[in-house]
Amino acid sequence: MRLNHFVKAAILAMGSTLAVSSVMAAEITGAGASFPYPIYSKWAEAYKTATGNSLNYQSIGSGGGIKQIKAKTVDFGASDMPLKVEDLNTDNLAQFPAIMGGVVPVVNLDGVTPGQVKLTGPVLADIYLGKITKWNAPEITALNPGVKLPADDITVVYRADGSGTSFVFTSYLSKTSPAFKTGVGAGTAVKWPVGVGGKGNEGVAANVQKIKGAIGYVEYAYAKKNKLQHTQLKNRDGSFVQPDDETFKAAAAGADWAKTPGFAVDFTDAAGKTSWPITSASFILIHKSQADAAKGKEVLKFFEWAYKNGGAAATELDYVAIPASVVKLVEESWKAQIKDNAGKAVW
Repeated sequence: MRLNHFVKAAILAMGSTLAVSSVMAAEITGAGASFPYPIYSKWAEAYKTATGNSLNYQSIGSGGGIKQIKAKTVDFGASDMPLKVEDLNTDNLAQFPAIMGGVVPVVNLDGVTPGQVKLTGPVLADIYLGKITKWNAPEITALNPGVKLPADDITVVYRADGSGTSFVFTSYLSKTSPAFKTGVGAGTAVKWPVGVGGKGNEGVAANVQKIKGAIGYVEYAYAKKNKLQHTQLKNRDGSFVQPDDETFKAAAAGADWAKTPGFAVDFTDAAGKTSWPITSASFILIHKSQADAAKGKEVLKFFEWAYKNGGAAATELDYVAIPASVVKLVEESWKAQIKDNAGKAVW
């Protein structure tokens, strides 16, 4: 039986609609660090508008992201703690930086303004060790002449989940305080001597907001979004600096990405008069062998788009975009490492 012209047209139109819907419905999934969640959310919204493709990213902490990518339950994992090359090789993972930013101490104190209180690494470490317990302790007042600090008890707030933000924060404290290094050490999950836990940057920010006299540590975008009182910090060169994208850029300026295996650059406590001392990158983890090559390519297309188009959004949220010279290295690493099951490059 021959189909008439109108039936043929309807079938062709339906096929075209299904093809478009298939493209429009493309979705990638990721999970992990809460540090980059604000910028990944903003990028995802803009990316969907630009391409029709979606990113579903779950902010579950770096530890969770590493577990999920190893288990292959997501298309990519995200971690603020870079994995060592031997760990990447064990699980056949590739790693690359997506964004840079700063971790900031935040406080809940009456009578002070954001950025007014000054702290140093050793004093901050002693607070988290439970050695300094009052806001008007001599160690703090000596750093803050002219600032009326309350006699409130200090309530320490820390990350209760496996956290790359905790890794960055404890790495910094371990570098500036021998007592912290031996007593607690650096890691995504450490045994805190004192304090209360919060899940994610979101949970720490919420606890600091509701507990008078609290101190916590969060990615800077959370401090701004929640109007938290961040502190100044004294950097390695002896300067007290405020957190912002310029001081984060200054800390990252000396990073040698090309010679660092797995791009695992650590620039906490970086040299430089204007460097913010708790600056870090956030990393993406993806399997080198992609069973679904099209899905693997979609992940890389998202980050390629973000590198090219996401800089303004990053600056708006006080993150630092990955420099073009590093992006070139990253994309070369994609071509070299990420293959389909037949060994053909995905990118």
